[in-house]
This record gives sequence, C-alpha cells and structure tokens, in this order.
Amino acid sequence: MAKGSGPTARIWRNGSLVNWADANIHVMSHVVHYGSAVFEGVRCYETPTGGAVFRLRDHMRRLRDSAKIYRLELPWSVDQLCQAVVDTIAANGLRECYIRPLVARTGEQMGIYAKDAPVETFKICWEWGTYLGHAAVTDGADVRVSSWRRAAPNTFPTLAKASGNYLNSQLTKAEARQDDYLEGIMLDSAGFVAEGSGENLFLVRDGVLFTSPLSSGSLNGITRDSVVRIATDLGLTVKEMVMPREFLYLVDEAFFCGTAAELTPIRTIDRYPVGDGKPGPIATAIRERYMAIAKGRTEDVHGWLTPVPVTEAERSR
Repeated sequence: MAKGSGPTARIWRNGSLVNWADANIHVMSHVVHYGSAVFEGVRCYETPTGGAVFRLRDHMRRLRDSAKIYRLELPWSVDQLCQAVVDTIAANGLRECYIRPLVARTGEQMGIYAKDAPVETFKICWEWGTYLGHAAVTDGADVRVSSWRRAAPNTFPTLAKASGNYLNSQLTKAEARQDDYLEGIMLDSAGFVAEGSGENLFLVRDGVLFTSPLSSGSLNGITRDSVVRIATDLGLTVKEMVMPREFLYLVDEAFFCGTAAELTPIRTIDRYPVGDGKPGPIATAIRERYMAIAKGRTEDVHGWLTPVPVTEAERSR
C-alpha cells in the first residue's frame, strides 16, 4: 500500500465484489512461493465529466497476453476485465485512483509444477499520488546506472508483466536509494541501455527522441507507446535504437515514463547533469499533452479514456 493512502472498501475477486479485508490468500499459495502472478498498473483520472480510466482496454489486453505467456488460464475476456475495473472503481466511489489488476495462482499446493493450482483474478484500487514524488516532476530526478541487469533472452519472458520479473527491479531500486539516488537505470545483458526499475526510458538529443528496443529486455509499456504517439502528434522524431551506456551522458534531456511514474524528467545520471540540469522543453511538452488528455482538458483524439459512471452516492455529495 502506498504511503499516505488507506484501504478502499471493495475488491473485485473472481467476478464478485468483496470487502477489502476479505481478499486474502493462503500462505501456501503457489504465488507466494514461486511468484506465479501477472499484473497491470492502471490509472483513473478525474476529468470535468467524472472519472476516466486511461487506456483501459490496452492494459487488459496486455494482462491477458501476460497470462497466456505464463500459462495462467484466464476465463475473463478483455471486455469483462474492463467492466470489472469500472465496477470496482464505481463501487469504491472514486474519481481518481490507481488500479492493480492481478492474476495469481493461489490454493494450497506445493511444488513448482502448477497444473492443479487454482488461478484467481483480482481488481484492486486505491488513491495514489505521484510515484517518484512531486519534486522529481518539477525539478527532475537524480538517478544512477544500476549494477543489476535486465534478464537475458531465453531466461524469462520480459514481454509479460509478471511479478517475478520485478525481483531485480527491487534490487535496483534499493541500491539506488541506499546510494542517495531516486531511481536506477538498468542495462540489458549485453550492457546496452534498457529501462528504469519500473519505468521505460526516453532520451533526447538534437530534438530527436530515443528509446530502447524491446529486445533489450524492456517492458512493452503502454505509457511508452503513448509517449511515441504524442511525440508524433507534436511533429517529433522517435527512434527505437540499441544505445550504449555512454550515450546517457551525452543527451540533452531524459525522462522516465510509466503508469505509476507518468512522465518524470531526469536531471542527473551518475552525477552527470542532463542538459542544463532542469526538465527540458520536449519532456515538458509531452508530459503536458499526456496529462491534458488523461484529465480531459483536451480532446481525446486517440480514444484512450474509458468513463466511469457517476454513482448516486457521488451525485449526492
């Protein structure tokens, strides 16, 4: 649970809304011992007409893709998963929140082979602010290159957003914080630039945006795709390219992106200033357009918003 937030009233579990305190699993659950779960991070933003979920269908499609890769039998269609998210937000009377869809092997079966372990689906939502902090958004984040690498090809699938994939992300984050950095940048198994511990990464040089290919072990981020499409709308050039570590020290701008982090600029990397050490104009322009779409302040030309119906309880507020 995020610092400063509290539990909400209801969690969606396998088709039913249950009380927050009742959404429990057993300590012998397969996921506890072997990390057998896939998940999503989604945000709902308050707009002038009520709450709206950003790119909900894309997130639910990726959840099904992740489940398929890991052979997690998911009985819910993309449409049903989308409706479950909307129902959960409405049941908790929220207009702005973070949503965590989770598909996990539970039960009480020990052993790596999970043939008979039950698969459960959850939708959890709560109020959660800026992941890397407001100061990082306004002033930029200080980051370091991590000593931990992204997984090599054919070790485990990085296209899946799986719980176990984030073990080395935890090490990266802890290492960065212990060394007084806000976040870490991970390299791939060959030593090329990949991404942050839980964010995709964009670099800017001479007005061109660069980002790592998925073959570098980066997640196929939905916010990453949003950045590419917004940059194109703004007439900018985006290049997906294998990048050596030293390129990090030569760029004019750098920023993380992700559902939790949204768009967070980077001011230093390994104590090298990025540009003039302040959020740059390209990162700022893309972030402003991204947030304007998400919060309904400008036209949703891409059809990214799914409205959440206003409940009677909200109307009476």
